[in-house]
Amino acid sequence: MKKQLLTLVLAPALIFGAVTIPLPKEASAASTGQIINSVSLRQSANENSTRIRYLKEGEKVTILSKVNSWWYKVRASDGREGYISTSAKYIKASGVTSPGDSNTNGGSGSGSSGSTSANVQKIIAAGKKYLGTPYEYGSSRDNTRTFDCSDFVRQAFLDGIGKKLPSDSRGQGSYVKSLGHAKTNWHDLKAGDLMFFMSYKGTSKSNYSGINKSTQTITHVAIYLGNGQILSTYSNDSGGVRIDSIENRHWEYRFLFGGSAL
Repeated sequence: MKKQLLTLVLAPALIFGAVTIPLPKEASAASTGQIINSVSLRQSANENSTRIRYLKEGEKVTILSKVNSWWYKVRASDGREGYISTSAKYIKASGVTSPGDSNTNGGSGSGSSGSTSANVQKIIAAGKKYLGTPYEYGSSRDNTRTFDCSDFVRQAFLDGIGKKLPSDSRGQGSYVKSLGHAKTNWHDLKAGDLMFFMSYKGTSKSNYSGINKSTQTITHVAIYLGNGQILSTYSNDSGGVRIDSIENRHWEYRFLFGGSAL
């Protein structure tokens, strides 16, 4: 009787195909990465957060997760965990999966190239890929290992939409003025506009009182992100390419004019 029951149970399998018993999948190996150029390891996914230390060229890291298009959470070789830029300029990653609901495109591919708003997003995304890139005064325009302020802005436009701006901040300022886009109140600016600043004279508003800004020379340029924030680079001590707030800071007091380069 038992033999007959066993035959009845196995018969359908023999007719329609072998019975397959699924085996549990092995957990995927942790994603890994190798540092290509020195980059800041930060406490949170924010370029203004505290730097834990610099990761050196050739150092291996474990990629714990991809937070968004701009940040990885990683574990360094010394066991410390933090966040670094996802830019291929800094890390060669393998086996990384993007967040499931992320649809951010930081590339310079095609799309609605005729749309100013689309171009602005491409420029900003391209610029953010260089977060943490070291600062170098008079940096080479032939590579992206380091940037000064105008080199960074030029590269963001070049990567984002293929537009080549003048190579220095004064030339970039003159170009914006030539388009008739210059505004002297930063509150009138839109995301993607360029902002031009005079020399730093201190942190207090009083340090800039009585200065005729129309006679001042441009010494710094930044990309306005909206909501009172700028994307730029100005020193190695500050961490290279980073985001800063404008209001009630020396940035607001130093501001000369700004406007669209599109």
